[in-house]
Order: sequence, then structure tokens, then C-alpha cells
Amino acid sequence: MESNQYKIPVKSFSKIYRSAKKSNVRYWFWGLVIFLLLTLFLPWTQNIKSKGVITTLDQAQRLQKINSPIPGRIVKWWIREGSFVKKGDTLLQLTEIKEDYLDPNLVNQTKKQVEAKQNSIRYYESKIGTATTQIVALQEAKQLKILQLNNKLKQLGNKLTGEKAELIAIENELKLAKDQYERQQKMFDDGLVSQTQLQQRNISLQNVLAKKIVAENKLTQTEQEIINNGIEQNAVEQEYTEKIGKARGEQFQSMGQIANTSGEVAKLENQVSNYIIRNGMYFLLAPQDGQIVQSNKGGIGELVKEGEPITMIVPTRKDYVVEMYIRPVDLPLVNVNQKVRFMFDGFPAIVFSGWPDNSYGTFAGKIVMIENTISSNGMFRVLVAEDSTFKKWPKQIKIGSGAQAITLLKDVPIWYEFWRNINGFPPDYYIENEKIEKRKSK
Repeated sequence: MESNQYKIPVKSFSKIYRSAKKSNVRYWFWGLVIFLLLTLFLPWTQNIKSKGVITTLDQAQRLQKINSPIPGRIVKWWIREGSFVKKGDTLLQLTEIKEDYLDPNLVNQTKKQVEAKQNSIRYYESKIGTATTQIVALQEAKQLKILQLNNKLKQLGNKLTGEKAELIAIENELKLAKDQYERQQKMFDDGLVSQTQLQQRNISLQNVLAKKIVAENKLTQTEQEIINNGIEQNAVEQEYTEKIGKARGEQFQSMGQIANTSGEVAKLENQVSNYIIRNGMYFLLAPQDGQIVQSNKGGIGELVKEGEPITMIVPTRKDYVVEMYIRPVDLPLVNVNQKVRFMFDGFPAIVFSGWPDNSYGTFAGKIVMIENTISSNGMFRVLVAEDSTFKKWPKQIKIGSGAQAITLLKDVPIWYEFWRNINGFPPDYYIENEKIEKRKSK
């Protein structure tokens, strides 16, 4: 009976241990292995991770200092720190502290100086006109005087010709009288004529000699008058040349005065323009729309230096970009217009770095600039702009806030990515065929 009891199976034993049931663990094991093997062939997007900060692509949209263009004293604040202003709004009013600009009528006084100098120019122009008229009159008088002397010279020439003819006639008459006297002397010596007749011939000869002397003196006097006429003509030339030269000297002196005065007028007009512009600098205006922050001066009556920063403005309009740095070893892997995904500080995200399309809370961007020089931190600076085709960046981001960047590279199988990381190889250097063709076409 006892042996039969042990041979009979106990029902509780089969319920507890389920010894008769077939195990499926090996099927689960091999299914998991096959699933993992298939997973290794899924696509994986290679990427480069880096940190960045929010900035702007346009320098005019970055934080801007508002400096004092002139030294002065604060008279009135027109805004408060944190106020939003429009372009051209008055921020601050200054008053002058330099003694050269304290006169409230400085612009009008300088304009009067300009008018006085311009009147001087008109006076010198009138003086030049008078000198020109004087020069013309002197030239005409000189021509008349020279013409008068030339006419007198012609008269003296005619007179000299007549006197020379008269002298020739007297010389002929003297020759005849001398011949008659010599014949009368011979006849007197022969006793043919009386002494009275000889004396008459002698008297006639002496009269002719006297006429010759008178004619020679007249001829010499005429020749001297001709020489004096030439000397007088030279004197007239010299006299009128000196007078005309003096008038021209006064004319050129007036022209020089006009040139100098014109320079002074230009200088004074420049000063007037500078004074007017300086008067406009007493009111500091907002260079663009934005918010006033970090005022360095406060109160009324404080002195500011030229070029000293007074406050700062944060522009309202901003074209945000992310400024990030990449290692030199990763530089060949990035290109302009390459896609980048971001996680901004303060915005939660679930990231699958290898499957960017399945990530949640990330924002897209594209590279717009890569600097060709290395920065002081030993890496290269890259600017990434918003990719409006994916999802717009949040409006709440501010300049200076952080961002986690994932630069997307080539799509590879997961097994390849495991193998690359195990061996310590860098990501594949990948350029699309379209980019290569575009570069060749350029």
C-alpha cells in the first residue's frame, strides 16, 4: 500500500511547479537577439555637440552704449531705466560747461562776423574794380602821350630835314662867296679893283659864314630836341609803367585780401555749422527702438566727459542667432547652410541625438557664418540663424541666454556608429553631391 501511495502524483505538486508546461524563454531570448540585430541596422544621424549663447547677426541689434558726444552737465532726464523708447526720443538733456561755448548768442555773433567778412570782400572787390578802371585810364593816357611825342618827333624830323637842306644851300652860297672873294683879292692884288670892292666881298663872305653857323646851330638844336623827345618818351614809358604797376599791385593786394577773407569766411561758416550741430548735441536721442538699461549716471547736475557712456539700449528688433564654438578637428565637417538643432535654456526638451526628427522641444537652425580665424579659446566661431521652414524660435529667448547645439552630419547605421566610437574614429567627412556640383558650377 505504501509503494502505491508514492507512485500516485500529487495534484498540488503539478500546480506549483508546472513541470508539465513547456518553457518559452529561449524564444524570447532569440527574439530579443534578432530585434537587437535589426536595430543595429537602423539609421543614425552623426552629430557634433557644442554649447552656444544667443546673440544677433546684425551689429546694430546688439546691446549698444549711448555715449555723451560732448562734455557737459546733466540738466534733465526724460526717461527712466527700463523704459521702452522709439528712435529719436529724447533721453537726456545736457548743458554746456566749456567756456568757449557758454555764450547763448554764440551762433548769431559768429554769423555777424561772417557778414562783416563778406562786406570786406565786397569792399575789396570794389577796390579791384577801381584799380582796373585806373589801369585802363593810365594805359589810354600813356598811349595818348606816346602818340603826342611821336607826332612831335615827326615834326622835328621834318624840321631837321628842312634845316639840313637850308645848311646845304648856305654851304653852296658860302662856296660861291669864297670863290668871289678869292677872285676879288687877286684882282685887288693886280690893281684892277679898289679896296672898297674887296671889303664888300669880304663882308659878303662873313655874312654867309654867319648864316652857316646859325644854320648849324639850328640843326644841332633840332637834333638835340629829337634826342630829348626820345628821352621824354622813355620817361613817359617808365612813369606810366610805374603807375600801372602800382595800380596792379593794389589790385593784386586786394585779390589777396579777398582770398584771405574768403578763407576766414569759410572758417567762420564752418564754426557756425559746428556750433549749430553742437547745440543739437545737448539733447541725447535714442538711436533706435529699444529698452533703456544700465544707466551709469543719475541725478541732476552731474558732469559727464566727452565719449563717456551714460546708459545702454537693448534694441527691440532682433534677428537672433546662436554663437557657438567648434573644435578645429570638427571644422572640416561643418559648412554654411548646414542644419543644426538647439535646446534653449528654460525650454524643456526630449532629445534623441541620433534621431533628430523624433526629438521633442528642439528648434532648428542653419549655419550662416564660419570664421576663418581661430578664437582665443582655441576653437572656431560659428553663427547659426533660425530655420523658418521647421519651427520658429521662441519669442522669450534673450541675448546672452544659453543653447545646446547639435550639428547634424551624415546618416549611418547604428552598428557603424558603435564601431566608430569603440575605435575612437571621428565622424565621417560628408558633403552632399549637390553641394559638390554647385561648387564646381561656381
